[in-house]
Amino acid sequence: MFNGAHVILYTRDAEADRAFLKDVLGFDHVDAGRGWLIFKLPPAEIAVHPTEGEPKNEVYLMCEDITATLKALDDRGAEISRPITDQGWGLLAAVRLPSGTELPLYEPRHPTAHSLSP
Repeated sequence: MFNGAHVILYTRDAEADRAFLKDVLGFDHVDAGRGWLIFKLPPAEIAVHPTEGEPKNEVYLMCEDITATLKALDDRGAEISRPITDQGWGLLAAVRLPSGTELPLYEPRHPTAHSLSP
């Protein structure tokens, strides 16, 4: 029925954040026209969490080795905005996009849906 998911990051500096995704994170992309880049993401999954506050959506990039990932991103000039913390369900950190927005990263310590066989 579905063949993918499309994630949108709203930002105050789309050009700089697109360059970051392309050059620092190294995501492959297509140009949808006039420099409007759409990036290929790794496999994805979606979870639903309860909240007492306003409903919201979050995007996390998952990695197998968050320490190695942060070192590689630091070597490429990324700002590590939140150091690694152990949340129990995984190791969490974040990098800052050029626009100032944080992009959380985590190394899961729980079963992942994207590891399921097709």
